[in-house]
Amino acid sequence: MSNLVRIAPGALEIGRPLPWTVYDADGNVLLRQGYVINSDSQLEQLFERGRFKPRKIDVPQEEIFEDNRDRNPFADYAEFLQSLEATLTAITDRDASARPRLLGLCRMIEKTCREAPDASLALVHLYSIGPTIHEQIIFYAILCQFIGRQFGLEEKRISVLTGAALTANLALVPVANQLNASNKVLTDEQRRVIRRHPQRSIEALKAAGITNPLLHTIIAQHHEQADGSGYPDGLSGTDIRPEAEILALAERYVAMITKRAYRKRMTVSEARRLIATLADGKFRPAIPKALLEVLGEYPPGILVRLDNNEVAVVTGRPVRARGPFVKAIFGPRGNRYSGTFERDTSLLEYNIRALEEPEIMPSMDFSLIWGFRS
Repeated sequence: MSNLVRIAPGALEIGRPLPWTVYDADGNVLLRQGYVINSDSQLEQLFERGRFKPRKIDVPQEEIFEDNRDRNPFADYAEFLQSLEATLTAITDRDASARPRLLGLCRMIEKTCREAPDASLALVHLYSIGPTIHEQIIFYAILCQFIGRQFGLEEKRISVLTGAALTANLALVPVANQLNASNKVLTDEQRRVIRRHPQRSIEALKAAGITNPLLHTIIAQHHEQADGSGYPDGLSGTDIRPEAEILALAERYVAMITKRAYRKRMTVSEARRLIATLADGKFRPAIPKALLEVLGEYPPGILVRLDNNEVAVVTGRPVRARGPFVKAIFGPRGNRYSGTFERDTSLLEYNIRALEEPEIMPSMDFSLIWGFRS
């Protein structure tokens, strides 16, 4: 197949789910998205034999762009990342396509979150162990969609908030992966880069012709805190836009559940307990509450152990009297099922006993588990 290209070294990592399906040179599937590479030799073989299908990223026309495809968050994941990278590059290059690219990506994420909410939230948790900066930014945008809507923001404000989530860390992109991988104390220069990044991101947006005042305000304020301890201006209380607090909380949640070189990642339960304390002076109380309501006790994409000792992946949040929707992937004795089996967690046999927090996620065919066509 002529549209397949080689996988570049560094594009894949041991212990992380594949972001896209991998093919051989003839177009035959080698490994599906969600498979976890577990050895150096396997990684080397993929670099030698593996190919993937790059998506052609068109520059959307600002007034007429409308993507009417049914959204599958797992199939779209690689496109999100490619489109984000192209958008941020266009902004830093002051390219005329910057604004329509940003608008198009915002609309694509909004449509995906509306059509496939549980699967969109699952992306955040399935890829949260060691995400790149571009992945983290996509997670911020997804969470802002849900928190903003739960908080009660009108749709136009949620759209601007999503744009802010995608661009607020523009100035940090070149150094973010390096900072996350370091277990050393930050230098004074690194601290200056971090503190200046909101203003530098705004300057880049203005230079690219993206001049929405609310967008700039959200970015400028997303490290302020309600008790006045934030930066850059030490704002407090209602001087801070709720959109800025929503973005700040989305960033904080992703940081909690993400592994860093200098600390372990939190379990979802630990993160939920910490979020509950943030209503005490750091945020408007309604914003942490909105995130907790969005996530539920067992958010989609996490693994749980059932009372019959099966291990299952949570595929959907509770509906009415029924508990979270799950699909069993490991049997009671630890054997991997060849398929998946939906379990009703409201039944005693399938009650959720505990969270499973593996250091490496098991391989899964995400589209199949969530019922999408590959």
